[in-house]
Amino acid sequence: MLEFKHVSKQFEDGTIAVKDLNLHIKKGEFVCFIGPSGCGKTTTMKMVNGLIDKTEGSILVDGKDVVEQDPVKLRRSIGYVIQQIGLMPHMTIKENIVLVGTLLKWSKEQKDKRARELLKLVDMPEEFLDRYPHELSGGQQQRIGVLRALAANPPLILMDEPFGALDPITRDSLQEEFKKLQKELDKTIVFVTHDMDEALKLADRIVIMKDGQIVQADTPDEILRNPANEFVEEFLGKDRLIQGRPDVTTVEQIMEHSPVTVQMGTTLKSAISTMKDRHVDSLLVVDSENKLQGFIDIEGINLNYKKMHLVEEIMEKELFSVSRYSLLRDTVHKILRRGVKYVPVVDDEKKLAGIVTRATLANLVYDTIWGDGMETNDMVAAAEAE
Repeated sequence: MLEFKHVSKQFEDGTIAVKDLNLHIKKGEFVCFIGPSGCGKTTTMKMVNGLIDKTEGSILVDGKDVVEQDPVKLRRSIGYVIQQIGLMPHMTIKENIVLVGTLLKWSKEQKDKRARELLKLVDMPEEFLDRYPHELSGGQQQRIGVLRALAANPPLILMDEPFGALDPITRDSLQEEFKKLQKELDKTIVFVTHDMDEALKLADRIVIMKDGQIVQADTPDEILRNPANEFVEEFLGKDRLIQGRPDVTTVEQIMEHSPVTVQMGTTLKSAISTMKDRHVDSLLVVDSENKLQGFIDIEGINLNYKKMHLVEEIMEKELFSVSRYSLLRDTVHKILRRGVKYVPVVDDEKKLAGIVTRATLANLVYDTIWGDGMETNDMVAAAEAE
């Protein structure tokens, strides 16, 4: 899909930004470029769509050298998402999404249809199409930036720190949403980031660069288990290196498989009975297909017991969950950041697969993630206090 052959870039002032870079990226692969400032990662990405000209070597997209293609047509055929988003403030959300379609002279019907299709992918209501960028939150604007890159259905998408300006919780949500979207649409992604946690979470392969050269290019697991040299070890940080229990890396390996649940349609009286029998103060609510819908707790029942009768009438729908394939370290950070007691685990269809508690993570994973670090002690203490 995308291949770099002996690619180098030297600027007019003599600075060598990229030196003899060789890399092959397969169709549908999510590759993250990461490294210290000035390592050449953004320059490498911008050479793909001709925003920066290479000095030597070849860059091939689907076997065709980028320098042999019309630069305007090339850029329209490659999705591009940047941190600043770059939405046109005077255009509606629909006009922003189908901007490339307008340049390609799509009909009004084509543009309307494509905008609705894309908005549905990220679970945003159609009424957003007539709004303007300033009426949306930062996370919503970034979603529109991603959709705009997808509008012409490009096989390759370039992303330059697209989530860097967002708050941590919005960023977590968008990362998960985008990774799922990428798998569904089978897009090839080249993603530049300065955040190793983001790279470990999103990438099929991570390309670590230093001084314009590739130091290591491998899967997240392989990099964590076998860093190529001291630079990679230091760049990762000791807290990320898997120690002690290299066999435990994902949520699925440690989750409890039978969380206490209640189905939609259940009465509050019956839910209280379940809580009493199972010695819990909250219940996850699922539908008839075991898809996670929300949760109820003692406080909510106490406030509404005389006014409501069914669990769905009082359940909280805003419930943070993780995929069964999520990395343990990532999940630990989210639990600590949000201050929650547990996190439901779901599969690709949002069906409830299990649950991970703070105590489970503290007891089973602290050696793997932090060794004897102080943060481990803080986490264990927090879990014991629950």
